[in-house]
Amino acid sequence: MKLLFGRPAGLTDINQRYCPGCGHGIVHRLIGELLVEMNIREKTIGVAPVGCSVFADEYFNCDMIQVPHGRAPAVATGIKRTRPDCMVFTYQGDGDLAAIGTAEMIHVAARNENITIIFINNAIYGMTGGQLAPTTLPGMRSTTSVKGRDVVTQGYPIKVCELLNALDGPYYLERVAVDIPRNIIKTKKAIKTAFQYQLDNKGFSLIEILSMCPTGWGVTPVQAKKWIAEVMANYYPLGELRNRAKEAK
Repeated sequence: MKLLFGRPAGLTDINQRYCPGCGHGIVHRLIGELLVEMNIREKTIGVAPVGCSVFADEYFNCDMIQVPHGRAPAVATGIKRTRPDCMVFTYQGDGDLAAIGTAEMIHVAARNENITIIFINNAIYGMTGGQLAPTTLPGMRSTTSVKGRDVVTQGYPIKVCELLNALDGPYYLERVAVDIPRNIIKTKKAIKTAFQYQLDNKGFSLIEILSMCPTGWGVTPVQAKKWIAEVMANYYPLGELRNRAKEAK
């Protein structure tokens, strides 16, 4: 019997621990497919920090390293400078990248380091119990903002792509989502573009991906997808914020 759809060789044959309806599995598959389609699996090094993605080293079928909370961009920089022939990407959640890892993210982008950051934005601390994250929306409830995020006392969410777009360094910044098939296709295209720019030595790319967290949000998977489309994408608009290749034309 001809196999029409199966696990890509870019992923290991291990059952993933993510909650039902979580977007991590979708993004993992897209990366796993690209590792094979772009023929880069054997020269790719992924960096996974603390958070739900701490298990990513078990799932991606390429060289992986686990690093302390928030330090993935710094470690990725060291790896890429040591092994410039390798494809180097970090896979980070919003609690990791936009909180404890903010300094590393900003300075790596400012230097236009030739690495790729895959940034999963689900607006919550998913792994540790659903607490308020730097990306939690105004009025959004969490275990540490039970009445909804109060911007007076808890501040406004950090828009990572917009923040980095204020810097001169980054080469490519795009925000995508994995809530519906059309957006999933666009997400794969964005990740592929970022990987290709790294292969072409263009510099720093960050792909922000709006992703579902039904468990942390306290909703069903169907409701989570709907919330991304109707609420989250309004606060975090999808699309390219910067693409130096297009600006040069």
